[in-house]
This record gives sequence, C-alpha cells and structure tokens, in this order.
Amino acid sequence: MNELVDIGFWPLAVAYLLLILPLAILLLQHVPILKETGIAVVRMTVQLLFVGFYLQILFRLNNPWLNLGWMAVMISVADGSILRSCRLNIRRFAGPVFLALFAGTAIPVLVFVGPILRRPGWLDAQYVIPLAGMVLGNCLRADIIGLGSFYQAIAKGEKAYHQSLAQGARLHEAVHPYFRDALQAALLPTVASMATIGLVALPGMMTGVILAGADPLTAIKYQIAIMIAILSGTAVTVFLAIWLTAKTSFNAYGLLDKGIFRKKHEQ
Repeated sequence: MNELVDIGFWPLAVAYLLLILPLAILLLQHVPILKETGIAVVRMTVQLLFVGFYLQILFRLNNPWLNLGWMAVMISVADGSILRSCRLNIRRFAGPVFLALFAGTAIPVLVFVGPILRRPGWLDAQYVIPLAGMVLGNCLRADIIGLGSFYQAIAKGEKAYHQSLAQGARLHEAVHPYFRDALQAALLPTVASMATIGLVALPGMMTGVILAGADPLTAIKYQIAIMIAILSGTAVTVFLAIWLTAKTSFNAYGLLDKGIFRKKHEQ
C-alpha cells in the first residue's frame, strides 16, 4: 500500500476555493447565514491549526496525565455546548452532564485501546485522543437531542404529565415515556448510520485508515469496532445525562422545576 500523501499549505489553500460554491448559493438565494458561515470557517481553521500544533506536542510527550487532561478539556467544551444548545441551566447541569460524557467516552475508548487493540499503554495519545474525539463528537450530538427532547417534551406537555401524577404515578413512572422517547430520538441517527454504513457512504474512520496506507480489510475492522464504541458511548452518556440531571430537576411533588431552563437574556 502507498504511504499517506501530505498536503502542503499552498495546496490546502486551493480547498478554500470550493467555498465559492456554498457562499454564492447563500448569497444568491438570500439565505441569512452568510456571516455565520464565514465565522464558522474561520473558527474551524484557527481551532484545527491550534489543535494540530498542540497534538504534535501531546503525541511527542505521550504523558498519560496530559492525555487525560486534554480529554477533560474536550469533555468540558462539549458539556457547555450541549447545555447551551438545549437552553438548560449550565450551573445546575454542568457537573452531571460532565460525568455522563466522561463515562460515555472513557468506557468505550479504554475498551478499544485495551482489549481490542491490546496497546500496553491504555492512555496512548496516538489512539486515545482521536478515538475520544470521535466518540465524544457523537455523544455531544446525541445528548443535545436526548436532553433537549426530554425536558422540552415534559415542559410542553405539562397537562398530560400532571395528569399522570394526579392519577397516582410515581415520578419515575411519570417520566418514563419521555425518557424512553428521548433515548430513542438520541440513538436513532447512530442506528440508522450503522444500518447503511458502507453502502451509502464510506465513514471517516475507515477512510482515514485506508488513506494512511492500511489494507481495506483492516480499515473495515477498525470501523466496525469504532461504530460499536460510538453506539455504546452515546447510549451510556444519554442515559446517564438524563438520569443524573433528573434527580434535581423535579420538586417533592414531581413537578418540573422551571429554573432548569436558561432565561432569555442568557441565551
């Protein structure tokens, strides 16, 4: 197999010419996200360049504590992004959601690096950081769907929820339908992706391993393992995020505390 071809900075600049297409479409059709798109491209470039330079240092040092610290930073950023997207109170939910994300990311990643890849160092930067990024990215999307739909559904369907409580349902019985629907909504995109993978699109892990010069069969085995890790991670993190936050989101009578939602001026 051929080695991976590096991309120089000037050839990379050619890729930015492709932005003419989406920006022209947005401009001609008067879609009001032209500014946001430009800012997103700039942020993406700056953030990835910073992370790229930092990861070079991280990989070279390969210190388990530094690797764990970087994972904590990644999880903290994801934590805040989830709560802002769901319009939930960051002060009240930051801790529980962080724990949920940490568990949902660490468990599948450590199983991947340890028993599956059989690496002597389970916090080896070369494997832990990229794998954690892939799992955490999917956990972030799943949590936004799961947490958001759980609390919004209860808030919008107050009459039905209160009726369930009035009929004698305990708190866990009253919230169960919302819990179940939130888990389903959060996990369905990953399940749908697994069902069509390889036929509709070649996923990132598989493509990356092939571009790196590995045999396609090796790439397929990596992809199977990472998809299982992603499904496991998203299931754990969504379940724990809802379960942990729900413990302080209802009063003694089972009513939802409206203080969990961020106020309009905080959006």
